[in-house]
Amino acid sequence: MLLVAGLGNPGRQYENHRHNVGFMAADAIARRHSFSPWSKKFSALVAEGLLGGEKVLLIKPQTFMNLSGQAVGEAMRFYKLTPADLVVLYDELDLAPGKLRVKRGGGHGGHNGIKSINAHCGPDYRRVRIGIGHPGDKARVNAHVLGDFAKADRDWLEPLLDSVADNFGMLAEGDESGFMNKVSLAVKGEPDEKTPAPAPKGRSHIRQARPRKPAAPVPETGPMAAMLKKLFGNKE
Repeated sequence: MLLVAGLGNPGRQYENHRHNVGFMAADAIARRHSFSPWSKKFSALVAEGLLGGEKVLLIKPQTFMNLSGQAVGEAMRFYKLTPADLVVLYDELDLAPGKLRVKRGGGHGGHNGIKSINAHCGPDYRRVRIGIGHPGDKARVNAHVLGDFAKADRDWLEPLLDSVADNFGMLAEGDESGFMNKVSLAVKGEPDEKTPAPAPKGRSHIRQARPRKPAAPVPETGPMAAMLKKLFGNKE
């Protein structure tokens, strides 16, 4: 059995926050794979389903982010699971928006939800880190994390969540690289229109960009005209 925890804060006022992208990913997985309706258990909302032939329990702790480990730890003890059976979905400041990385084990990196889970469950579980970007100034971090996604963010957020849901079975089966590649391809988007087209084979970009000089007109009179007539004759 696999326990998949999406992290966030409960309540309508928080549902569109960047800090709640773990909840969003869990919801997307539940919808895509027709999991059971959400029910209350372990101080959390839980839904059951199958991925890759394996039973999966989705869990969204309702203890608020800083106490996420209480709910996750309770579920793990009830089902006699180990950290190897746990996957956690959460927001990551140190990744650019739309980037996703999977790692196993490690510290909490300042994320209070991960800090709580490490304390209750140990650190050796898989983490799906969903990039929300850094505002660039430490003083603005709280407002950034606890702020709603911007409208422009939907351009990468919706394809990312769809791809996480579509391909989560790969992660459940242990294909972490394949899962990351699928999500990356879904979010990458179209090439920039300003990117120059490749140069024709055998001709450099510099030569391609250099304007062609117009051909010089063929003289009709004078010494050059007489020489050309000798070489090529009159072509009437």
